[in-house]
Amino acid sequence: MESHVEASGYGQPLEVSAPAQGTPFLILCEHASNRVPACLNDLGVSQEVLNSHVAWDPGALGVAKTLRQKLDASLINGNISRLVYDCNRPPEAESAIPARSEIHDIPGNTNLSEKARMERVENVYVPFVQAVSEEVRQKRNDLELLITIHSFTPIFHGKKRAVELGILHGENDRFAKAMMELQPAKAPYVTRLNEPYAAKDGVTHSLDLHGAQNGLLNVMIEIRNDLIATPQQQDDMASYLYPWIEKTLDHLRNSKVSA
Repeated sequence: MESHVEASGYGQPLEVSAPAQGTPFLILCEHASNRVPACLNDLGVSQEVLNSHVAWDPGALGVAKTLRQKLDASLINGNISRLVYDCNRPPEAESAIPARSEIHDIPGNTNLSEKARMERVENVYVPFVQAVSEEVRQKRNDLELLITIHSFTPIFHGKKRAVELGILHGENDRFAKAMMELQPAKAPYVTRLNEPYAAKDGVTHSLDLHGAQNGLLNVMIEIRNDLIATPQQQDDMASYLYPWIEKTLDHLRNSKVSA
């Protein structure tokens, strides 16, 4: 089942793909799109900037979609650039609507009035939060795990990142730490806990709001985007992740039973 939410002037701010029956898995991909509504005139930035990681998480949606299929999960993905509004940030966060992102000024986000900010919140963030809340409500009896899928750049501020796969947690660290303990033998990717970001960087809003506050196990998976640049790489990454995720959930279920 797929559904779309329409916001006036903004088009569809998100997409929901969910099985009719219950599933233990809910996947979020907040930064799935680099689309800027026409009414915002590309925020005054070039197409080159809109195509870059500044505007979205390249490759993340492809991984999320394949994971959804393999796990028979629900998937909710954003359909508007994080430069318009970052759905992994609360409205009070300055980074929710950045006036500058990395080395790029974002003219369309500079000196916004409170009314203009609230228009972004109401047309992008609120529909996303409502869609996730409704999916949790509908699948409440079956849901166990919230997964958020993101990607990051190989080079940040001129420095090469050695980490290839990041396993992150917010308030609830159980699933992330269990994943690290249950890494596949001879793991093909350099995998680290809470790298290249961590809760202190403000990246765990969705995990805490939709996961921890609903009593769900949760984890953020960050993938270096040069490893998921093609559809085949995205499928390969999802094929690597899904049995690891299933194994970790089974382990925690068994631990709970035996406790």
